[in-house]
Amino acid sequence: MGTYLNPGNSGFARIANSEYVDKTGMIGLLNTAIGTTKNLACISRPRRFGKTYAAQMLCAYYDATCDSHGLFEKYRISEDPTYEEHLNKYHVIDLDITSFISESKKEGLSLQEIPMRISDALRREVEEILPEAAGRKSLNETLIELVNKTGRKIVFVLDEWDSIIRESGTDEEAQRRYLNLLRGWFKNNNFTPKAVAAAYMTGILPIKKDGSQSAISDFQEYSMLEPQDFAFYVGFTEDEVQELCRIHGRSFEAMKRWYDGYTVGEQFSVYNPYSVMQALTTGKYKSYWKKTSAAEALMTYIDMDQDGLQDDIARLIAGESIVVDPDSFRNDVETFTSKDDVLTLLIHLGYLTYEEVSDSFDDDEGDTLTGLAGIPNEEVRLEFEKILRKAKHKNLIELVRKSDRLLRDTIAGNAERVAEAIQEVHDTSYAPTFYNNEQSLRYVVKMAYISCVDQYARVEELPSGHGIADVVFLPKRRSALPAMIVELKWNQGAEGAIAQIKNRNYPKVFEHYKEEVILVGISYDADLKKHSCTIERYQKQEL
Repeated sequence: MGTYLNPGNSGFARIANSEYVDKTGMIGLLNTAIGTTKNLACISRPRRFGKTYAAQMLCAYYDATCDSHGLFEKYRISEDPTYEEHLNKYHVIDLDITSFISESKKEGLSLQEIPMRISDALRREVEEILPEAAGRKSLNETLIELVNKTGRKIVFVLDEWDSIIRESGTDEEAQRRYLNLLRGWFKNNNFTPKAVAAAYMTGILPIKKDGSQSAISDFQEYSMLEPQDFAFYVGFTEDEVQELCRIHGRSFEAMKRWYDGYTVGEQFSVYNPYSVMQALTTGKYKSYWKKTSAAEALMTYIDMDQDGLQDDIARLIAGESIVVDPDSFRNDVETFTSKDDVLTLLIHLGYLTYEEVSDSFDDDEGDTLTGLAGIPNEEVRLEFEKILRKAKHKNLIELVRKSDRLLRDTIAGNAERVAEAIQEVHDTSYAPTFYNNEQSLRYVVKMAYISCVDQYARVEELPSGHGIADVVFLPKRRSALPAMIVELKWNQGAEGAIAQIKNRNYPKVFEHYKEEVILVGISYDADLKKHSCTIERYQKQEL
């Protein structure tokens, strides 16, 4: 067994000996593609979504130098009709591209040298099997000779395939050399059909575009935007998380709130596997996202000066979904021509979830729009909250400053100032284009109180007492601020909103919170085009 050629099954054995959620059904999808023109798959997902586990699973299944019956007989793939046909029948080339990057950096070498280092490493291992090929042929010719002499084609498994694209930045020569290496394997009529049984490439980004097309166009791509049949196999499904919570005695409701929210395909709600397993082990529901390198880059992208980006970031933090057109994104981390490119990158990084809403429709400016993006869950929301006060863009700085003042005025009971602050947000670009109902008022109120996210958990339409409270602000742990209920009225008086809060006993929701509750009624008069506000301060025992 080699390091890169035919690595054996020890990697997956370690995984199977731990708590493993069965994703072997993915093998069946790849098996059905062998011998067809759809045998090259690129699956892109955020970090910590189980891509590397899948890579080691595939190595163990396809590698002909080991017997993996004992590993797979208890999993779903053993019931697949293609199971025995392809089990341990191929040579496997297993490349973790990040390892080559790390070694090159350690030795002070340019990323441009990595394709040659990969080729040299593979050549050495092939020559151990075919000594007569030493120094006489190109790598591809040597690989074809290996296939011909053994009667076995090659399954390529490339983990973190896009790391060179992400790491090289503006080094176009490094990217060109690397993409040419991949083209030589996967878009080469003299090599691909003769030597390649299948390929599994995994990374964060889809394949980089060359103009408007993929730079390696023969690959079938399965991304966060279009997962297709692979939706079930990368990330945890809701049924899998429910079963894990049952086994470990953990709260499924808490797990769902913290780690669900990714809409992947038409039927699947997907959870971040790493965070779920950490929460199961520790019993603590918190953000484990900060341990990924993707988290370190969030501030860089948030502060980009793309037109309208800051407004959209504010809307996302306020809890809204925004329209995103991902078509122009070039699948790298340097080329941004619009805010849509930045937002599309955040989708691939896992900071936003994406849901296609139609094939196409036009907005007021005639742009083609394809989907809605939003912050998926509490874990990722915390990361956005952390950067809100660190943002350098003047739009966000000013919005946070006004929101902080609004919160102080609300707690102080200054209803007139609160109404003025709501009016100010209404008069900015953050307001809905059509301000014509209570829902649009709710949007403006959420935007106005945006800086509350680091002190409060905001819940909309929360059942409490004898009705449903419009917006409830629950103080977070260690917060010294009072609880708040905000009731909204359209073309009705703000006093009526306060009366409704009390008559329907909405403060019942605070039974286990602090004694002090602030009741806020906000209304909008469509004829006068004016907001008004009434604030009352109560102790819970008064209600």
